[in-house]
Amino acid sequence: MAKKRLVIVGLGLIGGSLALALKGFEDFEIVGVDVSQPTLRFAAEHGVGDTVTEDAATVLPTADVVVLALHPRGIVDFLAQHRDRFPAGCLITDVCGVKTAILEAAEVLPDTVDFIGCHPMAGTEFSGIEHAFGEMFQGSHLILVPRKNSTPEHIALMERLAAYIGCRDVYRTTAEEHDAMIAYTSQLMHIIAVSVCDDPMLFTCRGFEGSSFRGCTRVAALDVGLWTELFSMNRPALVASVDRLLESLTAYRAALSSGDNAVLSAKLARSAARKRQMDLPGPDLLS
Repeated sequence: MAKKRLVIVGLGLIGGSLALALKGFEDFEIVGVDVSQPTLRFAAEHGVGDTVTEDAATVLPTADVVVLALHPRGIVDFLAQHRDRFPAGCLITDVCGVKTAILEAAEVLPDTVDFIGCHPMAGTEFSGIEHAFGEMFQGSHLILVPRKNSTPEHIALMERLAAYIGCRDVYRTTAEEHDAMIAYTSQLMHIIAVSVCDDPMLFTCRGFEGSSFRGCTRVAALDVGLWTELFSMNRPALVASVDRLLESLTAYRAALSSGDNAVLSAKLARSAARKRQMDLPGPDLLS
């Protein structure tokens, strides 16, 4: 009996790590697709996937599952370009950090295929297949955004896939809720990191950075093309998060400039208490 085919389009950090993590998953052959010849050579030499190819048009009609691990705009363009090449019954998913724009792009697909939005909450500050590793998803959350017509069988398949790569749990939500959460917990943190690195003091203080500075700015050396797309394609949710941060910073500035230590202390106490409350043992919101 022929193996089923799971095709991963885009063998960067996440796509490459998925290809490594999914080796041996059920009865699937893992096929990696990329347009970069150096990436394909690295994948072939290091066993990233069972087979690799640059020819998406040829391999898609044979796929049972397709994982799109491209930049967000690349996913939108790929869906439009290849909409008629996915076979009936195929499951298509993605690993993108925005969901509303991607689910809207998936509307071009025929009714004969299923699309389920997916976002594994894992990654590093690096990019490229040379940094891929199969253990990346161990202990992470996997967020799923099914469509109204997504089948229980395909949702169950995604849950088994998540368990196989080591995810701690699967959380189903809407595209809007996902984008609001990610705007706050991920994208806003990147905005803070790059903003701190815009300060003229940055190079003056080289060598004197403490762990809090290094932790705050760890993600600042980001992939500019990717994060430009992530920020712009999640604009409404991210603008709302930035506005709330600006309100908070303005309140702290007012407390500092007034010289009123009682106000400053009260604000610090409230913020610290909220952080401690968040870190208390208890049920995980994404479990």
